Amino acid sequence: MVTVEELREMDCSVLKRLMNREENGGGAGGSGSHGAFGLLSGGKCLLLDCRPFLAHSAGYIRGSVNVRCNTIVRRRAKGSVSLEQILPAEEEVRARLRSGLYSAVIVYDERSPRAESLREDSTVSLVVQALRRNAERTDICLLKGGYERFSSEYPEFCSKTKALATIPPAVPPSTAESLDVGCGSCGTPLHDQGGPVEILPFLYLGSAYHAARRDMLDALGITALLNVSSDCPNHFEGHYQYKCIPVEDNHKADISSWFMEAIEYIGRLALVVRCRVQAECRRL
Repeated sequence: MVTVEELREMDCSVLKRLMNREENGGGAGGSGSHGAFGLLSGGKCLLLDCRPFLAHSAGYIRGSVNVRCNTIVRRRAKGSVSLEQILPAEEEVRARLRSGLYSAVIVYDERSPRAESLREDSTVSLVVQALRRNAERTDICLLKGGYERFSSEYPEFCSKTKALATIPPAVPPSTAESLDVGCGSCGTPLHDQGGPVEILPFLYLGSAYHAARRDMLDALGITALLNVSSDCPNHFEGHYQYKCIPVEDNHKADISSWFMEAIEYIGRLALVVRCRVQAECRRL
């Protein structure tokens, strides 16, 4: 559990005043200390969005950075994540955190009202632990009420794109049926819907489930898929570019023999059209 001593709390109105001052060129300074706002005076702040990638893509507080802490990261980290894992593409942000150049880090999720309500295994808790290990001199605050409250009270400080409501929560029956028939036992559990992981700019790691979700692929701007399986179908040929690498889903499969072919395919796409590629594995 993240205690109040470890994680301070910030009202939405305080963040709004801070953002308003920065937009007007007034900085974050101030003569008095008013609760959490006093923590932010005299230096630059970092706003971290701890929600899933698709939620962040649909709408976020302006200036926030989306952390990567989905099921794959959690599984590999075994309860302890690093800055490189949660901020893989933000080298400058990581350097500033380690150098103590941020006066405060403000973290938010969808709607947590208080620090005491956070679960120990929540994304916010894991992110705070990583920050405590790598940015000891930086104050950390939880935005009370999260994105839901802030966007409701101050929508002018938020950016919204594709609404999540337009993305169906489950695989359509026809797609689910084709997954069962075409993939045999390779189906990924449907509860694991955190979205593909952006492991490099323009390169995502996904599952057979993700590859069957055209709405999800379009929301991420995916234009090509690398199908690393022996029996999972290419669901949307004609809409995306596909390459298949027939690897069996077992510990005896020689995956390394296909590395160069996969790398050349991804590199060729990136050089020619700068497209977004998803590497699709049967299991994650």
